[in-house]
Amino acid sequence: MTLLVVGSIGLDTVRTPFGDVAEALGGSATYFSTAASFFTDTALVGVVGEDFPAEHRLFLKSREIDLAGLMTRPGRTFRWSGSYGYQLNEAQTLETHLNVFEEFRPVLPETYRKAEAVFLANIDPDLQMEVLDQVENPWLVASDTMNFWIAGKPDALKRMLARVRVLLVNDGEARQLSGEYNLVRAARAIQGMGPAVVIIKRGEYGALLFNGKSVFAAPAYPLETIYDPTGAGDTFAGGFMGYLSNARDLSEPSLRRAIIYGSAMASFTVEAFSLDRLKALSYDEIEDRFTAFQSLTAFEPLLV
Repeated sequence: MTLLVVGSIGLDTVRTPFGDVAEALGGSATYFSTAASFFTDTALVGVVGEDFPAEHRLFLKSREIDLAGLMTRPGRTFRWSGSYGYQLNEAQTLETHLNVFEEFRPVLPETYRKAEAVFLANIDPDLQMEVLDQVENPWLVASDTMNFWIAGKPDALKRMLARVRVLLVNDGEARQLSGEYNLVRAARAIQGMGPAVVIIKRGEYGALLFNGKSVFAAPAYPLETIYDPTGAGDTFAGGFMGYLSNARDLSEPSLRRAIIYGSAMASFTVEAFSLDRLKALSYDEIEDRFTAFQSLTAFEPLLV
């Protein structure tokens, strides 16, 4: 099954207490598609400028990501710079230059219109709906969003959510979108907007899966070394959607496995800057970490 992702491709300049990197490969669609490519056929829709380094395009091709939907436009590629403190929970944005991304209008190649699974990264909700209008009959539609759209385009966002099966947001976004501080109530309110499945990402505290009346809590993997959390949420989404797309199964057990695969992928991303850890990653390492996740919460029932 082909998994289609629409989102940003950019060059990031990042500083953390453990180092820094300048103009490294980044963007929501980049992290997502790289993670998803370990599990399923992946196609990417986005835009870059004429200055986008050839080495980055070659890397994406090396992951066998379909780049027919990657447009090159006159001008400069999207750039973002940010810094993190020791807690690494949230980036402080220093600069954002949309460049060619400012005029981005996603147009799907004909072959993409039959995509069976679609992920809408955190772009303008009007653009997200334009993508959905171009896809013929997807089996699964999932999306992300961000505080900027929640505050700036709430009506368009809610129209988009009515067409989505799965929503992935962080805890702050869930509270902002729902108007509820309690995350259980927040998830229930969001489900009332359309998505049957709500994933709330909580950074170093793991992730919560709300599926109907069931709730599943996945821990974050305890790491000795964390360099850069940039893209962790997008990598999580890529692992989650990549597994589901390959499994073609939305049962409760499958959704829980997908959460763990997403968490495993995110745990690798933060071990290095940009996509450097994913570039060196093997599928055997992913399976080993999936198994390690199982042991994190395994316990024997109390004998009475």
